[in-house]
Formats: sequence, C-alpha cells, structure tokens
Amino acid sequence: MIRVHATCVSVGGAGVLLRGPSGSGKSDLALRLVDAGALLVADDQVDLAADPTRTLLTASAPERLAGLVEVRGLGILPVPAVPSALVRLAVDLVGRDAVPRLPEPATVTLAGVILPRVALWPFAASAPAALRLALAALAAGAPPVPAAFDGVAA
Repeated sequence: MIRVHATCVSVGGAGVLLRGPSGSGKSDLALRLVDAGALLVADDQVDLAADPTRTLLTASAPERLAGLVEVRGLGILPVPAVPSALVRLAVDLVGRDAVPRLPEPATVTLAGVILPRVALWPFAASAPAALRLALAALAAGAPPVPAAFDGVAA
C-alpha cells in the first residue's frame, strides 16, 4: 500500500484519482462531483493498494479523514462517502493553458498498476461533465482516454 497526496471520488462506482499540488482544485472539483451525485472516497490523502496481479488499484481514506472534505472558507466538513473504490482514471489537475486541445493518449503507473491518465483544468464549468464522459468512454471499451480535456469539442 502507498499513500499519495490526492483526492479520490467514486463516480458511478468508478474511482477517479485527482492529483495536484495544494491549492490546485482537488477538493473543489471533488465537491462539485459529489454535489452531482458522486461519493467521496478520500480527500487530501489517499491510500492505494494493488491486487496481487497488479491489474486493479483500490483507493481508500486514512481512517481519520474518512468521509471528510476540505471546503475552502468553511473548513473540514462531512460529505456522502464510500469506504473504497477501484480506481479507473487518474486525473492530473493543471492550469488552463497547460491543457492541450488534441492530446495523445497517456497512462500512469501507481503501485504497479497502469491507469489511463488525463490532464484537466479543474475550474472549468465543464470539468465534472468531462470526467463523466471520460469514464463512459472507458466503460464502453474506447481506446485509452486522451491525455487532456479542455471541455471543448474539436
């Protein structure tokens, strides 16, 4: 098991790992996803455990953080949560100008498990919808998810 500085939400049962430095928008995007029906797995620190075959990655919260999210300006508050989720997508939160319009597919290896990876500007109004579309494409067996989303159709 490894612990990473990230936030994880379960969107329709699929874990989405939001990665980025402090202040990058992890908790903000997680809160908007939860408001739209997702469930929090962990905020700020996420425990990741690979299965023995290194094909599945499970995310969970450290016990003291379970069910809590940091809401800037309000503090640490409880939100609807689940104890764990299988991670299906890693999302690197980047600045708006760092999101290429037509990216190449990308992956990341975490705890020995290869996952599709996207880059996303978390403050776009379309960010939650873009993540749901990326997960739907993965579930439908689409090729690896493009490396970035800017929320704009080509």
